[in-house]
Amino acid sequence: MKIAIFGSCVSRDTAEFIPEAEVVTYVARHSVVSLQSPHGTKGTDLRDLTSAFQKRMVTSDLKGTGIARIVKNAAELDAVLIDLVDERRGFWLYPDGTTMTNSIEVESCGAARNARRSGARLIEFGTDEHFRMWKSGFDTLIAGLKEAGIWERTILLDIEWAGAVDGARHPQNDGLSKLGRQWRRLQRGTREAGRGLTKGHGIAQAWQSLRTVKPTEAEDYADRALSANADYIRYREEARSLTASSVMRVSSEVRIDKDHKWGPQPFHYREADYQSIVDSIRSHVKQNGGEAP
Repeated sequence: MKIAIFGSCVSRDTAEFIPEAEVVTYVARHSVVSLQSPHGTKGTDLRDLTSAFQKRMVTSDLKGTGIARIVKNAAELDAVLIDLVDERRGFWLYPDGTTMTNSIEVESCGAARNARRSGARLIEFGTDEHFRMWKSGFDTLIAGLKEAGIWERTILLDIEWAGAVDGARHPQNDGLSKLGRQWRRLQRGTREAGRGLTKGHGIAQAWQSLRTVKPTEAEDYADRALSANADYIRYREEARSLTASSVMRVSSEVRIDKDHKWGPQPFHYREADYQSIVDSIRSHVKQNGGEAP
């Protein structure tokens, strides 16, 4: 099965659970807005990126070549996988209207800092401005896939972020459950403030510790997943309406793999989740006439 990916770890990690799969093209670190208004590489210093893969992905984003890289292999593709994970960090909008995806690589090599100095604004994911420009860019992606005759082979991996690690219950997000989590944090903060007072800390310092109590790891995962899944709703709904097929999983159906090779994250799932997603992909590929043993 020959696959092209426009997305990130959700699609790439899933593909690794398809033994016969060959990822022909991997377009990562790209917001779809770069397909319409790429900033270009002139004046952007990527020398601090030590990975050839990272340089290649960021350069592709800056040049807006994501669609071209996929469609040049259109004739041999059995599936095009799309996910929206790379949109979460937003993009830089320059005064001239060009854009650059705010990837981790762009931040680490200083390109984001230089963008800000050049007058660029960070358009944050979830804002109306981001959604409007993302929608236009996603339309461009779909139009390119249709023109190349591979839209019918396109599958959106619409997988919500997991709110709990493997073996734990999915967090309840009703008002009572949220109140319970807040109460437990308050209790931890109160205990920490009390310990500080016994050690001679002043009232102000104890009060500060009460206000800044950190969530537990489980609470952090639950909060991040809840927030991200809410922000993604309109993006996912729009993407689903425009793609030929989609594989959907809600947060309660997936879990975080604490031993994931890239580390535990709400979008790094357990093996059983990937296997389930693969089964759905195979079904869609067969329906679309592709090669799916």
